[in-house]
Amino acid sequence: MPERKGVYFVSDVHLGLAVKDPEGREARFVSFLRSIPADTTLALYMLGDIWDFWYEYRDVVPKGYVRVFSALMDLMDAGVKVYFFPGNHDIWCYGYFESMGITVVREQPQLVEMGGKVFCLGHGDGLGPGLRGYRFMNSIFKCRVIQRLFSTLHPWLAFRMGLGWSRHSRLARNETYVFKGESEPLYKWAEDFSSRTHVDCFIFGHLHCEADLTLPTGARLIVMKDWMDGGQYWYFDGILVGVGHSMNTE
Repeated sequence: MPERKGVYFVSDVHLGLAVKDPEGREARFVSFLRSIPADTTLALYMLGDIWDFWYEYRDVVPKGYVRVFSALMDLMDAGVKVYFFPGNHDIWCYGYFESMGITVVREQPQLVEMGGKVFCLGHGDGLGPGLRGYRFMNSIFKCRVIQRLFSTLHPWLAFRMGLGWSRHSRLARNETYVFKGESEPLYKWAEDFSSRTHVDCFIFGHLHCEADLTLPTGARLIVMKDWMDGGQYWYFDGILVGVGHSMNTE
């Protein structure tokens, strides 16, 4: 039997965002999940914003995504460990994913050792200097009191409010973000962190642009592209490579 050693990383699929063929985007993601060879794969890391808006009530979750969950369940039934790092769009998960066997990693970033390498993994939002406004907004989203108040809204209203907020995001407006290199807050954070803690590779999403840089500390910084056009994932089996997922879903 083949040695189980491969690890996959993916982020920013934004399932449910009603721009750029959402049905096709979901089909591409399901095709990617179905293409993962369970007999040679250890784990799948989903690094946030897999869903464009996700909010769980105690007895109600967003409808749809049946094929996505079916593909994830098949992977886990075959022995693949699935990890989910909530992003800023799908932070409101309270137990539904765990009930299916998915490990939800809420404390981010997270150091993980694989194949003799130390990876620092997370969605990537809120890291670095000069992001006070974003951190304040994120603290509101994470506030348990505000979450409880929001849960008193009828799901019909709550989901429409959430999707309406999402439609005003930069991604929905089709605005392209350009990675700022050494002046990027995430770059500065990773450089500082790796100067104090040994890291071989950082892998993040969130910015919706692709970056692959070597920091002055020798650590590698990878930012994964979103799935709005095609799709991208990274694969590690001793060597880390990025793969642009095919548009072909057959």
